[in-house]
Amino acid sequence: MRPHDAVTPSAAPSATAPASTPGSIGLEQAEAALVEHYPRLVRIAYLALPPSLGRNRRVLSAHALVQRSLPRGRGGRPAAIPAQASRPPQAPQSAQASRPGPGYGPGYAYVRERVLRQALDAGLPLKRPALPRRAQLPPLLPQVWGLRMFPRSGGADELALDQRLSALSGPARAAYVLRCLERLSDTEVRRTLTACGAADPHAALAEANAMAALETAEGRGDSAVLLESPEFDPCSLQVRPTDLMRRRQRLKAALLGTAAAAVCAALLGLPDGGRGPDGAAAPPYARHPAAEAALDPAKLTKAADASWRRASRLDYSVWPARGALTGDRELLRRALAVWARPGGAVQVSTTPGTPAGPPMGAPQLLYAGEVDQARVVLLYDGLRVVRYAEPKEGAGGSGAAAALDLARTDGADTALAGALVVGRSDGNVRYLTAPWVRGAAVRDLLKPSGGASALPVGEDGVTAPVPSPAAARECRSWEALELTEDDAVGRRAGSGTAAVRTVTDLGELTPARLTSGKPGAPQDPAAAGTTARQAWARTACLLPGMRAHGVRGVRLWEYARQPLPEGDGTAAWLCTRAETWRGAGGRVLAQIQAPGVPEGAPGAVAGRAEDSPACGEREPRVLAGVLWKSRAGHWYVLAAGSEEFASVGASGGVTGSAKGRLLAVKAGQGARAELTGRLKDGTRVDGLR
Repeated sequence: MRPHDAVTPSAAPSATAPASTPGSIGLEQAEAALVEHYPRLVRIAYLALPPSLGRNRRVLSAHALVQRSLPRGRGGRPAAIPAQASRPPQAPQSAQASRPGPGYGPGYAYVRERVLRQALDAGLPLKRPALPRRAQLPPLLPQVWGLRMFPRSGGADELALDQRLSALSGPARAAYVLRCLERLSDTEVRRTLTACGAADPHAALAEANAMAALETAEGRGDSAVLLESPEFDPCSLQVRPTDLMRRRQRLKAALLGTAAAAVCAALLGLPDGGRGPDGAAAPPYARHPAAEAALDPAKLTKAADASWRRASRLDYSVWPARGALTGDRELLRRALAVWARPGGAVQVSTTPGTPAGPPMGAPQLLYAGEVDQARVVLLYDGLRVVRYAEPKEGAGGSGAAAALDLARTDGADTALAGALVVGRSDGNVRYLTAPWVRGAAVRDLLKPSGGASALPVGEDGVTAPVPSPAAARECRSWEALELTEDDAVGRRAGSGTAAVRTVTDLGELTPARLTSGKPGAPQDPAAAGTTARQAWARTACLLPGMRAHGVRGVRLWEYARQPLPEGDGTAAWLCTRAETWRGAGGRVLAQIQAPGVPEGAPGAVAGRAEDSPACGEREPRVLAGVLWKSRAGHWYVLAAGSEEFASVGASGGVTGSAKGRLLAVKAGQGARAELTGRLKDGTRVDGLR
């Protein structure tokens, strides 16, 4: 060791020696100070740590803090504390040897600062979600197993001092130790606490000085002598055994856990016949009888061909099994296995709110056959419809191109269970129609005056390919599917005639049903008349905002008509609401359709809302507004509410009000207004934004 690496007590400067300039502390210099003054540094750490840790953990943590206080790397950093400061009045040489002051050199000052910084960190409360600091956790090293360690017990004065220290805050305890044990001046104590990261060094020192003054007033013993006593010496320890009965119970539990883990590992390592029959499925994770029954293609349920005619409810549960591959056990086995445990190469998609787990029992087979260039299987478990697809070439191998689609369908009825998407390719979509559908046609919603084109349906219920509007980049057409139901369904419903349902593809396994009319009284666009078809023509291009959202139906409601200012005609106000299979997450869109625009041009969106009851059966009301420009170039704020509104008002950039549910106020270009309305019962309602 070089002569300036450490300063021994006998070589310490005198009381009048000037403080040296902070220098760079090297690893060797800090290590020499730590080894030479290890007992004193551990005592400082023990006193500064919070007493709530308990004496055993305080002992281990004090040693761990000191042992982690060396600088990282071979270099160092400037000491934040003066390397040598003035001593208190000199004691005899023998006392100096047992009570070293602050003149122990820059190495000692640096290590002491590191120790106190960690001790203060250990007293901080744990906060989530932030990660705890290392000092706040139990030490990894040193560790003692089977024994509890604590310093020797002192007298009544030491016990009273320990109780007073426990009442101080962490920084105040550190200040008390620096003041009474290290004999630092108030200035040096504040400087040290600042370097250690204390939030308020002045308050901490004031708290420590108040305690010292109280001790002096009460005539208690010398605090420095008490702090040097064996009661606070974590290097002179007593040991006792831990709780022997609890240790025996934990040992038994650990042995049982190890044995159980070994048995499970042995069972999982048993051969399972290979992965060949399961295609792209991941390795089996369980061998439960019920789970195995759900994966057995021989136990798939199948509805009879005419069961829908006798059923009290028409949904997917009465669909018969169709397709040319319903007897292909290997294909069905792969579909069930991939559903239960899809491998990493399987492309899995689920609609929002759809559970992605395996079937709870043997599912129902709806379809198994070849569609375009893929083998497709459709399954139903009462809650979900699942589509498994694999390429014709290479099927049954690694399954790198296998796909699994899951869609929630609970609560489906005759109107919603009319078709399923069975295949997609080259921007087209094929549907599997319900057994009660006797005919299908395609209608371009953007051409309300055009007719519907018949769509061929095969004997297995699969339609010819239809252009999918969900896959189109531009909204030049919107092909919707019209399904004509069997007369028997109409007779059961009491209408006596066959109903026509209009559905459209929104990029999911289940097509969304399109309706028109007020909440609670939906009508199919094909039966609602010319006005409804014209409204859908100007709304269809807004449907992409509802794709891949788990939508089961979209309803369009014309809730108001408003004469435009300056004689520019009459505008229609419409509310579009998308209902989801999961119930929550419904989307609402309000628009105004002004006259004098090309056929199929979308209306102007006036407001949107998500997960809102507006425009629905629970709250069949809506209020929306828009900034509109007349043909003469004048700007107006137009607003309209449903028939429940008694008055409508605007505030903010534009001010105005009107009795009734219509409002038209002159405004400037770019003006913004806040809309509010009053219902007939006096309830205040804000407009959609």
